[in-house]
Amino acid sequence: MSAVCDSGSPAASMGRFERYLSIWVGLCIVAGIVLGHLIPGAFRAIGAMEVARVNLPVAILIWVMVVPMLLKVDFGAMKQLGRHWKGIGVTLFVNWAVKPFSMALLAWVFIYGVFADWLPADQRDSYVAGLILLAAAPCTAMVFVWSRLSDGDPNFTLSQVALNDTIMIFAFAPIVGLLLGISAITVPWSTLFLSVVLYIVIPVVFAQWWRTRILRTKAERGLEAVLARMHPLSLSALLITLVLLFGFQGEQIIAQPLVIALIAVPIVIQVYFNSGLAYLLNRKLGVDHCVAGPSALIGASNFFELAVAAAISLFGFESGAALATVVGVLIEVPVMLSVVRIVNRSRHWYEAGR
Repeated sequence: MSAVCDSGSPAASMGRFERYLSIWVGLCIVAGIVLGHLIPGAFRAIGAMEVARVNLPVAILIWVMVVPMLLKVDFGAMKQLGRHWKGIGVTLFVNWAVKPFSMALLAWVFIYGVFADWLPADQRDSYVAGLILLAAAPCTAMVFVWSRLSDGDPNFTLSQVALNDTIMIFAFAPIVGLLLGISAITVPWSTLFLSVVLYIVIPVVFAQWWRTRILRTKAERGLEAVLARMHPLSLSALLITLVLLFGFQGEQIIAQPLVIALIAVPIVIQVYFNSGLAYLLNRKLGVDHCVAGPSALIGASNFFELAVAAAISLFGFESGAALATVVGVLIEVPVMLSVVRIVNRSRHWYEAGR
């Protein structure tokens, strides 16, 4: 017998910014390209602000982006893992045993094979690396929105996100290193591990310390107030990061206007493949729809903020890897919203086959 789903939600429904994220990213592409041509010196100066291959402005922007998202995560929710162990197991299997490897396979097939003649030869390895980075870590923040829109169980979503964040600390670097090595792409392990410390470990520790302090002094309403104040800062940091990236990527995009569309193809395929796999496995195991929905969505979405930061640290602003991770941001919302619609519209079919 599967557990009864709880009502409520760990997050509000999708706001206006998130719903039109693709439009804002498109505007950032235009703004970044224009500014990159008008004030190239400013972008070169920003790109030169590095310490140990870490770009300081980007590091600050990523922290401002990520910390508010991690404030939502309650690691105490992992006490509830046993309630939905089948759904948890399916999501872990898809997130860590399927998604990074299926993305790498799709990247090899499309970047090195199908689209090879339309992509610059000196950037193909970098595009593959960016796609691997994009798929190597499951989403932390937007899954709360997807869960809400699919009427998912909030306790399952909270516990799954907390567990994934814990695993990510230990598994992200080895998986990325393995897949890049198989792809014959050399990266300095020290830089890869530094990215994990800077963009996963430190933000997680700081966010949990801050969350505990807020809850101790101001309770749940205080946490909601902090999240409301931090939300615009987080979104602004994302937009500024994208403008910087496209300021450096402008010449590549103008020279190869089809690159973004070509890179998007394997990303879209892997989203539908992994969400469909998780959804069908949950149905086969008799899992409640309120768990299967967020399980499928968590299994398909990506922690694109971490991917962008790691790509810049490992390969630089002007790399194909950085561009590939930003394509993930561009298509995240419309593709995931389509998955939400599929999950919701197929509910009767799902429940009839359990």
